[in-house]
Amino acid sequence: MTTLLRIDSSSRHDGSWSRRLGDDLAAHLAPTQTLTRDLALTPLPHISADSISAFFADPASLGPAEQQATALSDELLAEIAAADDILITVPMYNFGIPSALKAWIDQIVRVGRSFSFDGQSFGGLISGKRAFVIVAYGAAGYRGDFRPADFAAPYLTFVLNFIGITDVTVIPVEGINMGQGENAESAARAMIAALPVRRAA
Repeated sequence: MTTLLRIDSSSRHDGSWSRRLGDDLAAHLAPTQTLTRDLALTPLPHISADSISAFFADPASLGPAEQQATALSDELLAEIAAADDILITVPMYNFGIPSALKAWIDQIVRVGRSFSFDGQSFGGLISGKRAFVIVAYGAAGYRGDFRPADFAAPYLTFVLNFIGITDVTVIPVEGINMGQGENAESAARAMIAALPVRRAA
């Protein structure tokens, strides 16, 4: 049995390049089951002061109020734990990721749960998973001369690596607002077709 956790973050549903390629990748991976988080359709709340305080508190000392403050984070981390593969579809907005996706990240990057800190160094606590990140870019050149302006793919790769997911594949589709989308989509589909598929035990 294989489980895919799919995270969609584009504000657009119809006409979304990242979502469409996400459909292709999900079909290629052919998981036994898929857990889906549509962050545009059902936005997550921004992280609260109560949640931050509870994240850094001793888990054994959490009372009902603190447990409530961490409930959403616990739920999202449980989805990650249940998944074999993670698919994130994301458009670049103003050189970065949508705020809806940042809200998800703020809930799942959590000391003692997704990463450790011993006072000197950090360590990822989530292992054995693959992540696929499909990024749609309005302009072109983000894999070349315009790479320094890409604060989406490198950031997401770093965050995933930080929590222990080091097998990360980025699939770009560039120039969608410059008439280059179809060619970029074809290239992305070729990348998807070449990806290895997990086989259920």
